[in-house]
Formats: sequence, C-alpha cells, structure tokens
Amino acid sequence: MLFFIFTDEFIITLHSQNTLSKVIKMKVLLIGASGIVGAAIAADLHDHQVIKASFKNSEHTVDIQDKASIEALFKKVGNVDAVISTAGLIAFAPINELSEQDYTTTVGNKLMGNITLFHVATKYINQGGSFTFTSGFLAQNPAPGSAAVSMVNAALDSFAKAAALGLEGTLRVNTVSPHFVKETMEIMGMDSTSGITAADTAKAFRHAIESNQTGKAFDVADYI
Repeated sequence: MLFFIFTDEFIITLHSQNTLSKVIKMKVLLIGASGIVGAAIAADLHDHQVIKASFKNSEHTVDIQDKASIEALFKKVGNVDAVISTAGLIAFAPINELSEQDYTTTVGNKLMGNITLFHVATKYINQGGSFTFTSGFLAQNPAPGSAAVSMVNAALDSFAKAAALGLEGTLRVNTVSPHFVKETMEIMGMDSTSGITAADTAKAFRHAIESNQTGKAFDVADYI
C-alpha cells in the first residue's frame, strides 16, 4: 500500500474574460508547501507574498486534522488574501486490499482535514479573497486502485461548488484538479511520459487565485 502527501492587500480590476486585468501583490498562505507541487506553486507565485506551511519541513507547521493547530497558524500569520491547500494524506491500493482504516485515513485527512482548514480560514481571508482546494483528475477518471482517492477528490470538488454558492461576493472557493505529476512518477519509478510537470501544474493555482471565478474545478491540463 502506498501513501502520498500531496500535497498584502490586493486591488483588482475585473476583465470580461474571467481574468483580472490588474493584480497587486497578494498575501497567500500555502498549505502543503514542502511537497513537490507546493514548492512549484511557491516558485510560480514569486510576485506575491507567499507564506509557506506544511506538516513538517516548512516555514510554519500545521496539522490539518487538528483545529487548534490551524487556529494557531492563522493567529501567527494574520489575515490573508488567499489560501491554497495542496495537503492531504491518501491511500491508493486495489479495491480488495483497502481497509476500513485506509478509508478513515483518506477521508479524515484529505477531505475533513481540508474542510476544517476551510472553515477556520474563512475567518481570516480578506473580503474578496479566495480558498483553493486540491482535488485531482481521478475524481472524473478513476483508475484501478483509486477508489478512496477518487471518492475524496470528487467530494472536494462538490464541496467547493456548494460552498461557493453561499459565499458569492465575499469569498471565492475553487478546486484545482491535477493530473499525475511527472516528478512524482519518476520518483516512484513510473513511466512519466503522460505526466504533467509540477511547474505546469502550478499555473492552474495561479489562475485560481488571480481570476474572478468561483465554484469551479480547474483542470490543470487546461493551463499548460
């Protein structure tokens, strides 16, 4: 069985094509910054103020399954303009090998951990800001072994769409749906021909925080 960790004020002028014609430096809290994708997002958002947090090996530490840990993080960093979470522990195994604990871990961490993070974050995100979850293309394109992963990815996509309906005009809520990341595939000894680099994956997260869209699941493949 394999487990993976996936894991200043801004003034905007809206453009008619769901983009921002002017973006001034944002204060962005990036959860999961020590991961391959998280590090690529931090590098891509070099023109914004990025505050990095992860379970370990980061500027700030946070456990998304511990509400007190999340509250402590926000009390340290203060209000932000955007939160991006690439955090989440998942189980990936053949369906007849997945245990009840595997489902509990996947749901408890990647799904409920991120939802808890979201609810705390809403108190600290500035008016007009955004929260971006990370789901994954296995929600729409399941594969052998992905039952637990596909389940939570689809749940995050649906949660973001529903949450956005109740927060329209105050907070934007979206998900980014990555494909298999080339660097991760190479580390695992897999053929990475079909993979998308972490740097290209990061482009969809930039769009998520800089666009005026909400309630969307952005497919990474659309931003290469």
